[in-house]
Amino acid sequence: MYIATASSSASALLRASRARFFSSSTSTLSRTFLPSPPRASPRSFTAQRLLSSSAATRWSHGVHWRAPYTLRSQIRAIAPVVERIQRRIATMAPESHPFKEHLTSLPKPGGGEYGKFYSLTSLKDPRIDRLPYSIRILLESAIRNCDNFQVKKEDVEKILDWEITAPKQVEIPFKPARVLLQDFTGVPAVVDLAVMRDAMNNLGSDSNKINPLVPVDLVVDHSVQVDVARSENAVQANMELEFSRNQERFAFLKWGSTAFQNMLVVPPGSGIVHQVNLEYLGRVVFNTNGLLYPDSVVGTDSHTTMIDGLGVAGWGVGGIEAEATMLGQPMSMVLPGVVGFKLSGKLNNGVTATDLVLTVTQMLRKHGVVGKFVEFYGGGMGELSLADRATIANMSPEYGATMGFFPVDHVTLQYLKLTGRTDETVAMIEGYLRANKLFVDYNEPESERVYSSYLELDLSQVEPCISGPKRPHDRVTLKDMKADWHACLDNKVGFKGFAIPKEVQDKEVKFSFHGQPAELKHGSVVIAAITSCTNTSNPSVMLGAALVAKKACDLGLRVKPWVKTSLAPGSGVVTKYLLQSGLQKYLNEQGFNIVGYGCTTCIGNSGDLDESVASAITENDIVAAAVLSGNRNFEGRVHPLTRANYLASPPLVVAYALAGTVDIDFDKEPIGTGKDGKSVYFRDIWPSSEEIAQVVLSSVLPEMFRSTYESITKGNPMWNQLSVPETKLYSWDPNSTYIHEPPYFKGMTMDPPGAHGVKDAYCLLNFGDSITTDHISPAGSIHKDSPAAKYLLERGVDRKDFNSYGSRRGNDEVMARGTFANIRLVNKLLNGEVGPKTVHIPSGEKLSVFDAAMKYKSAGQDTIVLAGAEYGSGSSRDWAAKGPMLLGVKAVISKSFERIHRSNLVGMGIIPLCFKAGEDADTLGLTGHERYTIDLPSNISEIKPGQDVTVTTDSGKSFVCTVRFDTEVELAYFNHGGILPYVIRNLSKHCTCSILIRGNPASSLIVKSERCRKTWSGFTWQAFTGLYGFFKLSVASAVMLCLETWYFQILVLLAGLLENPELALDSLSICMTIAGWVFMISVGLNAAESVRVSNELGAGNPKSTAFSVVVVTTISFIISVIAAIVVLIFRDVISYAFTEGEVVAAAVSDLPPLLALPLPLNGIQPVLSGVAVGCGWQAFVAFGLVAEMSWGATSGMVAILCWVIGKVFSRCGGLSVLRFGWSRVALVVWIRETRRRDGKEEHLRRRLLGLKMAARLPQAISG
Repeated sequence: MYIATASSSASALLRASRARFFSSSTSTLSRTFLPSPPRASPRSFTAQRLLSSSAATRWSHGVHWRAPYTLRSQIRAIAPVVERIQRRIATMAPESHPFKEHLTSLPKPGGGEYGKFYSLTSLKDPRIDRLPYSIRILLESAIRNCDNFQVKKEDVEKILDWEITAPKQVEIPFKPARVLLQDFTGVPAVVDLAVMRDAMNNLGSDSNKINPLVPVDLVVDHSVQVDVARSENAVQANMELEFSRNQERFAFLKWGSTAFQNMLVVPPGSGIVHQVNLEYLGRVVFNTNGLLYPDSVVGTDSHTTMIDGLGVAGWGVGGIEAEATMLGQPMSMVLPGVVGFKLSGKLNNGVTATDLVLTVTQMLRKHGVVGKFVEFYGGGMGELSLADRATIANMSPEYGATMGFFPVDHVTLQYLKLTGRTDETVAMIEGYLRANKLFVDYNEPESERVYSSYLELDLSQVEPCISGPKRPHDRVTLKDMKADWHACLDNKVGFKGFAIPKEVQDKEVKFSFHGQPAELKHGSVVIAAITSCTNTSNPSVMLGAALVAKKACDLGLRVKPWVKTSLAPGSGVVTKYLLQSGLQKYLNEQGFNIVGYGCTTCIGNSGDLDESVASAITENDIVAAAVLSGNRNFEGRVHPLTRANYLASPPLVVAYALAGTVDIDFDKEPIGTGKDGKSVYFRDIWPSSEEIAQVVLSSVLPEMFRSTYESITKGNPMWNQLSVPETKLYSWDPNSTYIHEPPYFKGMTMDPPGAHGVKDAYCLLNFGDSITTDHISPAGSIHKDSPAAKYLLERGVDRKDFNSYGSRRGNDEVMARGTFANIRLVNKLLNGEVGPKTVHIPSGEKLSVFDAAMKYKSAGQDTIVLAGAEYGSGSSRDWAAKGPMLLGVKAVISKSFERIHRSNLVGMGIIPLCFKAGEDADTLGLTGHERYTIDLPSNISEIKPGQDVTVTTDSGKSFVCTVRFDTEVELAYFNHGGILPYVIRNLSKHCTCSILIRGNPASSLIVKSERCRKTWSGFTWQAFTGLYGFFKLSVASAVMLCLETWYFQILVLLAGLLENPELALDSLSICMTIAGWVFMISVGLNAAESVRVSNELGAGNPKSTAFSVVVVTTISFIISVIAAIVVLIFRDVISYAFTEGEVVAAAVSDLPPLLALPLPLNGIQPVLSGVAVGCGWQAFVAFGLVAEMSWGATSGMVAILCWVIGKVFSRCGGLSVLRFGWSRVALVVWIRETRRRDGKEEHLRRRLLGLKMAARLPQAISG
């Protein structure tokens, strides 16, 4: 189906730019610090973008090369390079890697090598052949990242022994290669990073430690709403509205892309995050500085699993967990079981990939795969296109698995070529995966792999189906749909019931729609949306929908005008192949005009219904329906007025839109009447599989992917015009209703708060089963009567500008008020009443959940939540944990948790507890009106993962629950009050300053101390200004740094003078010589690299840069050598002054205790390196001592320094006036300080000491 093609320069440049700007955790230190990027002709779009004079957005994760006319901008320009150098130094080199003997070369077919990789084959362990492919990826990551600190050899052994260890729920660390964000979850993530920088700053630590250490891709796709539909101008109109609502959010994200390193932001209008990831961002195999390893990703959207269809291990995590991953923390996870899902046979004619995925979802949900990997295999794999596989992988959250994994095979390679990856890249991917036992070749015999459990599906047994009306796994075959619908009308309110009385089930409501007669009844379709990455990434179902539209147009069928129809492609590629096929015009005729490139209806951004339609629904209590090609249909998610929501393939969306109702049997009832007056049935408009395949073959072309993703980097005019500040710390606007400084770290100290139980807590809410994250923290519209609406109105926000909860996730005030604000919330405390309210137990008042929670908090009373099974299912929404935490919820007690949500609760310091099997709130007789005490030890060491705890109530009831801290790391998070405080304290406490002697790149001295300061900013200013020419790296800067060098060296000298002046002076001379050499080499190497970078990017003048390098290195070296010679020549004079002069004794008596001081480092690492070599460790201690002196002691040092300089000038035959002047300056400084610090008597005594010293000077000089 897919066609091989030539290489894509755009895709190659994307991967090349990342390989160029990122360091691998196992790259050798002996390699060049800035590897040469591949040449592109004409100049790559990345370089063009960076050097353009227009908006300076970074489209790579590399250096942001602005014209740095200020010190701040110069530091900004080189910060990514410096961060990479630090990372390389702090990273273990392969020579000391525990698995260094398994580092193997991957040769190119024509000679040379692609790079090196850690070979699983060379382990020669027979257990590897039995491992599922998904577990082998975990194994490779553990071997590659093994440092016996974060990842240990014992962890590698656990994975190798997966068959035995997985059932035991053992814990392993995992370090994904990158992180993926979308804007709804990306904005709060960037907000958290910004406030973490503030917290680090407030703790006296280096705020720049808060920087992503792995590539982070953020795609803005969740903000576009379907405000305008059925219009040729819908895309532009909706985008303008999107920017008008979200300009502040977008500007914040654009700020984040420049303030934080390694962060790429793909602007609005580019596509849906998972489709962009599949077609563009996914690497399959990384090649970073010659080290090959599998691509892996975690994302803050639960459907990150879509990339599993490409053979890339990826899954959704909570936003707070993703932030910790960005900052270099390994993910702690339970080694999962793997369900082997065997596929056989072939899909029947007319059956779509959507029908298949809904069938698979139902099977796996029934089997039970929560917390497990699902790995697909078998003969049926060859019958599925990669887009079909991605559709199945996308819905992993719906069937509950961590991953739905498809190992790489020939179908994968074919797709990579289709989407523009170069032939060389595809050859490298295939070669690496084959060499490392990660490639499936169905033409070759394979050893039998072992799985934890097995399932099998014959593809020929899959039938056309849809899913709903309230859950993705409630599959209904098309032939049974009418009967199922009537059963739902009859059933009591629940997942499959609406409790509509029999006598009103056939009620019809007549109304006027813009002057036309219209009617609605139960089951009428009012929203029909082709949306969501689940299906829009699949050409077969998209072109299938277009063929349905064409056949309907040919027969004279039209969608009713009151049905809100929309088409939101996942990327521009879809538009191109719809236009290429000539079928887009038929979709337009049926009202399916393109409305934007984003998630739209799938995440609740369906926009308002026409007022006449909305009134007809609300005034007559109509159970209206929405049909969408999405992956979620939870109650209240798609639209507040559509109580029935069905997931269907894009062709079925068009078919149901034409029918106008879900109350139809497509086999027996006509969809409508054709232009010839005859009835038109479903079979008349349904295309065959062969028809679809022919259109796909002729319309989906590789050039479409190349051109789309070349232009994606250009942004759009509205994005490019956004102006953002050039600051590292964000300036919070207290009046902003979009971006607000959250309170997570206010009053935070370095001491963790410790473990805690819960005492006499009230029940805030009492839920049943399947409470989703949409119930807990809705993403859709803000109801006019909600606490969030009241907050916005009080701040002057008009109702029309409320936007959605999802768009306001950067404001904790709005989101706290939006917690448990879903209008379909069913709280048992309200005895059947539906809505976002609860009962305040002490007073008996019925209040909004937010108001009740605030009343509890103001009274100092803790709260808990009771729930049934599958609590927190749905999207990986960190606000579903942040919100309850801000409301004061201390624990959630449920029958079971969704995987990601449980992790999020732990990350926010909320205790997750599970009832024992067979028990829940109802069986235990809990009403929610009790007060609950959870008995947890206050010492974290006394709590074990998964231990039992006792919960007691004030009514005398007692029951045992399992505490769902699943790993030791999660206990550490709980001890610190959450994962983010844990990360901040660790970064602040265990900060590592790397002091690099650049003359030998493999040598480094790592000095660890609490709260030590980053060493780079001061040095790199002088070292890298050479990039911009001679006048930037002037003699003045060289002299300034040399003076700085002398000052600190003389301070070091003072520590040794009192005991052995001659030895101290000799050491100082050696120290100055070494420092001079180090200085020269450091500046020379850094500036030389700057020359090369300026050549590559076309910035600066290489000739003047080279000249400035020569000047500064020569001057710095000469001055340092002269200073060393002067010290040796006048050693006796200086020694006499210090041994005989009482000034030193007086000064030293004021010094603080030596060992009570930390070790601050302040941007002079070359000098410190020289001091370390020349004077040993005590010199560092002395430096720390002197640098922490009070001003009085420092003033004394300045006086001595001035006196020494005066004597040196005298010895050289200087004028008498000069000699007197320097001596006088020394005395004046000393006298002024003593006058301020001491009383008059002490001042006079010290003045006499100074005069006595001055009287001895002639004797010292003549001697």
